[in-house]
Amino acid sequence: MEEIFQVFVHEARDQLGELEAGLMRLQQGERDPELINAIFRAAHTVKGASGVVEIKAIERFTHSVENVLDRVRNNELALSEELISVLLACSDHLLGMLDKVETGLLADDELASEQDDVLIGKLAAHLGGGAAPAQAQSAHPDIPVADVDVSGGGHVANDAWHISVRFGRDVLKNGMDPLAFLRYLQSLGEIVHIVTLFDALPAAEDMDPESCYLGFEVSFRSQADKIAIERVFDFVRDECELHILPPHSRVEEYIILIESLPEENMRLGEILVKTGVLTQQELEAGLSRQQQCGEGPVDGSEPPPLGKILVENHVVQPELVEAAVVKQKQVNEKKAAEARLIRVQADKLDQLIDLVGELVIAGASANLMALKSGQMTLVESTSILNRLVEDIRGAALQLRMVQIGETFNRYHRVVRDISKELGKDIELAIRGGETELDKSVVEKIGDPLMHLVRNAMDHGIEPTAARVAKGKPARGRVELNACHDSGSIVIEVSDDGGGIDAEKVRAKAVERGLINAGQILSEQEVINLVFEPGFSTADKVSNLSGRGVGMDVVRKNIQALRGSVEVGTELGRGTRFTIRLPLTLAIIDGFLVGVDLASYVIPLDNVVECLELQEIGEDCNYLNLRGEVLPFLRLRELFGVPGQRPRRESVVVVRYAGQKAGIVVDELRGEFQTVIKPLANLFRNLQGIGGSTILGSGEVALILDVQALIQRCVGNEEEKARIGGQYRPALVESTITI
Repeated sequence: MEEIFQVFVHEARDQLGELEAGLMRLQQGERDPELINAIFRAAHTVKGASGVVEIKAIERFTHSVENVLDRVRNNELALSEELISVLLACSDHLLGMLDKVETGLLADDELASEQDDVLIGKLAAHLGGGAAPAQAQSAHPDIPVADVDVSGGGHVANDAWHISVRFGRDVLKNGMDPLAFLRYLQSLGEIVHIVTLFDALPAAEDMDPESCYLGFEVSFRSQADKIAIERVFDFVRDECELHILPPHSRVEEYIILIESLPEENMRLGEILVKTGVLTQQELEAGLSRQQQCGEGPVDGSEPPPLGKILVENHVVQPELVEAAVVKQKQVNEKKAAEARLIRVQADKLDQLIDLVGELVIAGASANLMALKSGQMTLVESTSILNRLVEDIRGAALQLRMVQIGETFNRYHRVVRDISKELGKDIELAIRGGETELDKSVVEKIGDPLMHLVRNAMDHGIEPTAARVAKGKPARGRVELNACHDSGSIVIEVSDDGGGIDAEKVRAKAVERGLINAGQILSEQEVINLVFEPGFSTADKVSNLSGRGVGMDVVRKNIQALRGSVEVGTELGRGTRFTIRLPLTLAIIDGFLVGVDLASYVIPLDNVVECLELQEIGEDCNYLNLRGEVLPFLRLRELFGVPGQRPRRESVVVVRYAGQKAGIVVDELRGEFQTVIKPLANLFRNLQGIGGSTILGSGEVALILDVQALIQRCVGNEEEKARIGGQYRPALVESTITI
C-alpha cells in the first residue's frame, strides 16, 4: 500500500477513535456543545481526507454521517440513545472500510456493501426520512454545495447573493453602459430584486449629462461562485465600488470549507480567498486600506485587523472571518504540537531499547575492568560513563511509557454493547487512567482485561430485578482502577454484583473433576479454582461464557508478563480482581546478591532493607524484625547450592503486594542495572526465577521472582501452622536444581 494511503488510514483511525470516545461521553449524558462540535469535526476530517486521497466510497458514507451530526450541533435534531447506537455502528463500519483500504482495496465496488445502504437508511429515519444524499455535492470541489433541504424538500435556494455596485462618474464617458453589465449578470442566474440608488445625483444645474450618478442593490440567485460574479464587472472594476456578499444559506457551507482546508500555515486573507469567500481584488483592496490606516498621523497606533476592514467593506460576513481566525489558531496549535511530537515506528523504538540494554552491559563490563586495573582516573571516567548510561536508559524507557487510560477507555463501548446484549443496566467507572507503564505491557494486557470486564458483567452483576429486590441500585457498576505500588502497576477490575459463592465453586470443581469431594481447601483456595482450565459456573453456554475458557487464559497471560492476579470477593457485595504487573519488561534497577559463586538479582523496587542474620535455631524459618514476624528462606537451600553456609549471612527484606519476607544470601554485592533476558521455553515452569541477565564479567545471573518467593515463605508458615507447630522442611523437599 502506498505511503499516502497508510497515512490516511492511520489518521482516519485516530479521528474515528475520537469520534467514538465522544459518542460514548454523549451516551453517558454529556451535552457539551464543544464535545458535539469535536465529534462533527472528526467525521468532517475523515470525509475531507478521503476526498483528498480519492476514496469516494468512504467520502460518500461519511458525508451522510456528517449531515446528521450537523443537524445535531445546530440543535435541529435531538440526540437519543438509538441515534447514538446508529452513529457508533457507522463508526464501526468505517473502521471496517479502513481495514479493506489497508489491504489495498480502494475501488468503490470493493469498499461499498449492503451495510452502507442499511446504515444510511437508519440515519435518514432519524432525519425524518430526508437525509441529504451523499451524492448531493458539487461536481467541482472548489464550488460550494447548493443549499439542500435535508427535511426532504429537495433543492431550495432560500436566499440570494447581495451585490452592491456604485458606478464611477466616468463610466459613460469611457463607453460603458451600466445596464449592459446587469443584463450580462442575468446570464449567470436570476435577478430577484433590484433597487436603483440615486443618492449621489446632484442638483439639476450641477448635473453633467455624460456622468453616471447611479448605483444598484441587487438580490441575485445563482449557482455561480463569487469570482464568476465579480468577473461580470471586470471592465469597470477600477471605476466602480463593488461589494458582493454570499447568501446566508452559504455561510455554513463556507465555514465547512474553511474547516476542511489543509493543515497549512496561511494568512487570514489566503484562507478566505482559497475558499471563495473573498476575491483577490477584494483582498488587495482590504490590505491597501489597512496599510493606509497604519500610515496615519497617530504615532504608535496599530492598524486595524484585516478581518475588521473586510467586514466594514461589506465583502464578507463576520461569521466567516471568525471561522478563518479559528482555523488559523487550530493550524498554529497543531503545528506547535507537531513540533513537539514525532511519530516513530514501534520496531525502531524496540531496537533502541535493545541497544541501550547492550550499552548497559558494556558499561558494567568497562566499570569492572576499571576497578580491576586500580587506575583511579579510569575508575572516575567509567563512573561518569555509567551515570550517563543510566540517564540514557531512563530516557529511552520513558519513550515507551504510555498512559493506560487509552486502553481503559475502549471498555466504555464494550460495557455499553454487552449490557444491552445481557439486558442489564451497567455503568463503567475509570480511575487512574493517567498511570503510565511500558507500551509492550499495555498491548498485552488488553485481552486479560477484556475477559475480566466481560466476566464481571456476565457473572458478577445481577439482573436489574434481582438487584432491586436486594435493595441495591438498579444500575450495576464495574470499576477499572490503576495505580503504582512498589515498582509495579496495580490494575483492579471490580464490580458491585453478587460476589463468588465458594460452595457453588467447590461443587462445580468436584463435578468437573478438578478436585476430590473430600479434599480440604481454604475458602481462598476454593475461590482460586476459577482460574483452573475448564472451570465455569455458567449453567448454559452463551456468546459470553460457559465454555470454561477465559479466566485460565487471564492468569497465563498475566504470568507471561511476570505479573500476578488475585481475586477477593464478598458474597452479596461484589468481587475484585487485582493484577500486579512490572512497569517495564526491558531494563530494571536490581540489587545483586551472591550465594557461593552464583549471582542473583532482586528487583530493587521490591527491596526494603538489608540486615545481618543473627544466630537462630537450625530449623527456625523466621526471625523477629522489630517486633514483626518475618518468614525467610535461604537461596542456598532453595537452589541446592553445594557447600557449607558461611559464618556470616545477610537477609534481604523484600515486599510484594503488602507482604514481607526475607531472602538469606551469602553476600550483598550492591545495586546493578539489570537488562532482563527472558528464559528459554525449557525453563518456563521454573518457580522463583523471573529471567536472567548478563553481568559485566560476562557471567549469567538469575533474576529472582519476588512474588513467588514470598508466596513460598508464607505457604511454608501456613503449612507449619496446620500441622500443629511441627516444622516440615518444605523448602528442602522442593529443591530446585540449576
